[in-house]
Amino acid sequence: MTADRQTGILTKLARLVRDPRGVSAVEFAVILPIMLTLFLAGSEITQAITIKRKATQVARTVGDLTSQDSSITNAEIQTIFGAAASVLAPYPTTTLKIIISSVTIDAQGVAKIAWSDAYQTNARAVNSAVTLPTGLNVASTTLVWAEASYDYTPPIGYVITGAISLKDKIYLRPRMAATIARVP
Repeated sequence: MTADRQTGILTKLARLVRDPRGVSAVEFAVILPIMLTLFLAGSEITQAITIKRKATQVARTVGDLTSQDSSITNAEIQTIFGAAASVLAPYPTTTLKIIISSVTIDAQGVAKIAWSDAYQTNARAVNSAVTLPTGLNVASTTLVWAEASYDYTPPIGYVITGAISLKDKIYLRPRMAATIARVP
């Protein structure tokens, strides 16, 4: 390369460095990936929080509807599970799992499953012992135990990768009878 050509290139570079016209474009190019990451992370986290709230509402709805009855039939259980699916709308129910159980606490304070039904998962085993939270283990009583879980996979998966299991559970006392009977 000749000396004149090198001087010409250096002169053009010096002018380019002093020229303010491209500064905005460079700043935008540097900030754009950060802005996109914040936007996508905010969207994914907001949707996860919304679905977590809906999982809580599903558990409360299932438990509340069950606790208002004195006996539960297969048809009523299916109706309750249908109501739970409506609560979750507009999100798909493909990964929704629900377990509703009646827990009997004997005179010695031992809690066992009296009956259990499930939606898209396995029910709890009848007569299996369970550990209840402190304060709920009252001798010679029963509880309705509703559990809901939802495996959330973000549609974009840019910030949150893989599925997140969002769960909640609620314990309620039967309202209409001391024990809720499970009939076919």
